[in-house]
Amino acid sequence: MTETREAFALIGAGPMGLATAKVLKEQGIPFQGFELHSDVGGLWDIDGPKSTMYETAHLISSKAMTEFTDFPMADSVAEYPSHRDLKGYFHDFADHFGLREHYRFNAEVIQATPLGAPGDGWRLTWRDAQGKHSAEFAGLLIANGTLSEPNMPEFAGHFDGELIHASGYRYPNQFEGKRVLIVGAGNSGCDIAVDAIHHAKRCDLSMRRGYYFVPKYIFGKPADTMGGAIKLPMWLKRPIDALILSWFVGDPQKYGFPKPDYRLYESHPVVNSLVLYHAGHGDLRIKSDVERLDGHTVHFRDGSHEDYDMILAATGYKLHYPFIDSDLLNWQSDAPHLYLNAMHPDRDDLFVLGMIEATGLGWQGRHEQAEMVARYIRGLRDGSPAAQELKSLKSGTFERATGGMNYLNLARMAYYVDKATYRRAVTGWIDKFRKAAS
Repeated sequence: MTETREAFALIGAGPMGLATAKVLKEQGIPFQGFELHSDVGGLWDIDGPKSTMYETAHLISSKAMTEFTDFPMADSVAEYPSHRDLKGYFHDFADHFGLREHYRFNAEVIQATPLGAPGDGWRLTWRDAQGKHSAEFAGLLIANGTLSEPNMPEFAGHFDGELIHASGYRYPNQFEGKRVLIVGAGNSGCDIAVDAIHHAKRCDLSMRRGYYFVPKYIFGKPADTMGGAIKLPMWLKRPIDALILSWFVGDPQKYGFPKPDYRLYESHPVVNSLVLYHAGHGDLRIKSDVERLDGHTVHFRDGSHEDYDMILAATGYKLHYPFIDSDLLNWQSDAPHLYLNAMHPDRDDLFVLGMIEATGLGWQGRHEQAEMVARYIRGLRDGSPAAQELKSLKSGTFERATGGMNYLNLARMAYYVDKATYRRAVTGWIDKFRKAAS
């Protein structure tokens, strides 16, 4: 174990935590990892205490566009891996890079407190089977994920049936023989609706707004592997991609889906072909937003109403860092405001890893974020001019790396970035650190 004032504390052993552990080790930065579960894998281990996984879950991006570049998935793994495949993948990743020995498992971090001014370090308190413990560290790296705290909506009225969040869904037989309403039509909502169709007595899908749908396959290949060969400006890329989608998806409005009230790429698309298939076959009915509940009856904003036995709210998740005061994270509106979504403007001993979403970013993009942070920490210790340049820049005024995109003003989009803009900025810093160290 490495519990000294020279070491950093790293919270989390999911994909982001493991990527961070790997680059810290490569950069020679001492650290101590803490993980609530008994092993690595984060939410992809369905048995984990904070996992929100369900039995039929698969990646919505292809393995080729998601995997770590220096640790590709096996050829035997499907193009769209299941959560079981990914649990195995992260176990193998931890074994290959020798990461488990750096972690305390079954350790729940309950408080992180700065010891004084920025740079003075942190006191971390955690709880395990032996009780409470605390230690002091040089810095704090938070990588506990973004998809564990349910965002449960407040409905007007009262429902006499079963009301659950998607985080409480595990197996399709939970729908057996029930009249089911899925509220929320993001990727999880649409995937779960497809499960419910085959088990429920009836399944409806309530949508507040429209979405752009992307098929998983185009010309027999994963759709997310088809683009990128030719770089196009957004003003040209948007209409071309919209035309291609119309060829392969058609018009979802003819199945009852509302028309999106925003432009393509201003929100995360839904990567699902089956939900359109079932809507076209009449297996799934599209309903408007919920207005109020009354017993088993749900009243919708378009004036219609239906009776249900179960409502499942697929309404996403909230950022959740319960062990640290939100003011310490420079929290603004719906998310911490950090340089490149990771670096505190005033502190060099506090970083948030993985608080980032972008279409097509994959785990490699997150690995690059971790490498930038690790090289920055190393650069500060070595007196690197590149680290001093970054320190000065992040302490000033900065904007989120949106690339000029006008993302929807929603909590789930508060930490969304443009993939190309973000990776260009992050890899630019990595290159500067490499040249400074050579």
